[in-house]
Amino acid sequence: MTSNHIPSSPLTINCKGQLLSLATPVVMGIINITDDSFYESAGTHEIHKVIEKAVQHLAAGAGILDLGAQSTRPGAEMIGPEEELRRLLPAIHGILNRFPKAIISVDTWYAEVAKKTVMAGAAVINDVSAGDMDPEMIGIVGKLQVPYIAMHMQGKPATMQEKPQYNNVVTEVLDYLKQKLAVCRAAGIKDFIADPGFGFGKTLAHNYTLMNHLHLFNEVLGVPVLTGISRKSMIYKLLETGPNDSLNGTTVLNTIALQKGTQILRVHDVKEAVEAVKITEIMNGSN
Repeated sequence: MTSNHIPSSPLTINCKGQLLSLATPVVMGIINITDDSFYESAGTHEIHKVIEKAVQHLAAGAGILDLGAQSTRPGAEMIGPEEELRRLLPAIHGILNRFPKAIISVDTWYAEVAKKTVMAGAAVINDVSAGDMDPEMIGIVGKLQVPYIAMHMQGKPATMQEKPQYNNVVTEVLDYLKQKLAVCRAAGIKDFIADPGFGFGKTLAHNYTLMNHLHLFNEVLGVPVLTGISRKSMIYKLLETGPNDSLNGTTVLNTIALQKGTQILRVHDVKEAVEAVKITEIMNGSN
């Protein structure tokens, strides 16, 4: 494959031959191809609406489009790989027909979906289970030679928020991702991106403890870090609002994550995240 011939570094990821620099943090725009989303404005399964969302995200400055057909909200009903592919493949073809150089990430835990969507043009796999839901996933991604986002989740989406417990949430999440990194490297995955999994099997206190120690993930793992807190309950439960009123809180936390060294922000609202990146970058460069 083309990607075998282009080396990447900790500040770049190789997306099927396109080197995406992470020297300046990148914003990943969420496109949910489902009507079952915790955030009511986020979901759609109609192709013209998917492409419209892609147009909006790219115009606002998204570096990656993250397509997901499976809802991972607590208690969500799981769909199989066939249904995921039925939703994802037309969306990938539609977006790439309009934007041939768009970098598409696919949010899935199925190895079959990873393989077929990468063959269709996707360039990144985003797995909320880090290979735990499908034992073939990591080996397949190693063969596909695409970046792999591995997220920590305690339990499964349907049950993950039922009394999550840790002795030390930071140490346990770090150890889990360190182990996954070793497994992925052994499988030939060159570009590993760590996601601490905010909101996935964590209490409000766990989430904010992780955020406060987010810098450790870069330092300890030595790989890019993705932060996905957009309009999540760790914001709206604290502020006593709801997902639709959580943009301001999301921007505050995204800014904190950037200050703590995250390289990728996964968001519903691209424009505001890009603005946070611009302001944080100029502050980092100011004396």
